Amino acid sequence: MPSPARSPRPSRTPLFAAAGVAVAAITLGLVSWQATAPDDRSRDTSAEAPAASAHAGPRTDVAPELLALARRDGADKLATGRADAPVVLIEYSDFRCGYCGKFARDTEPELVKKYVEDGTLRIEWRNFPIFGAESEAAAKAAWAAGRQDRFAAFHRAAYADGAKEAGFAGARLMELAREAGVPDLERFKRDMAGEEAAAALKKDQDEGYRIGVSSTPSFLVNGRPIAGAQPIDAFRAAIAAAKTEATKTEAAAGR
Repeated sequence: MPSPARSPRPSRTPLFAAAGVAVAAITLGLVSWQATAPDDRSRDTSAEAPAASAHAGPRTDVAPELLALARRDGADKLATGRADAPVVLIEYSDFRCGYCGKFARDTEPELVKKYVEDGTLRIEWRNFPIFGAESEAAAKAAWAAGRQDRFAAFHRAAYADGAKEAGFAGARLMELAREAGVPDLERFKRDMAGEEAAAALKKDQDEGYRIGVSSTPSFLVNGRPIAGAQPIDAFRAAIAAAKTEATKTEAAAGR
């Protein structure tokens, strides 16, 4: 499969300067992504990743800048779980990515059932389209569905078996919106084509590029990177470790 096309990467130097990010911290983030990446390090995610390496397990050198990427915004329409959950999983994904779909169908529902429902985990979505124009269109459509509280339903429809093969052209996106139960389709079309959708997409993309995301799906679990379609046990271990550390941090702070 040819390497996916993606939008031009924004210049990193201005972003670093504006955010006041230390070079050492960003270097840690870049190295961490590589440490957890599959053996095939290309951005083509058509092959399943091997089991997570030891680098994906508990660490004590999480960059504060990566931990701080959790938005914890109670009004975030593309997130699920309590804003004050001890563990935040950030997912950088593309609707045309086959193994993003695998995660959405096979792994995420189990994480929601086990960890989101009991208040342990919050999942925050980041649109990170790298497979061209239809990827970007689907990302904006998902954001637009979220404006009407139908992001989760759109996400399920767009990642259902066979959805990727049907493509994400304009008519297909409207079909997915209907399937997701978006109530106002005219508003959906306006929102999808509007400046706010483009700005929201750029915000997510800039964030991913800044920290060195180069493939989908990629994840942060309380700042610890996991790259690729890892087995569910890798996520269970990362969540358990992050919860333990968060509990210790709160206890040390006297909360």
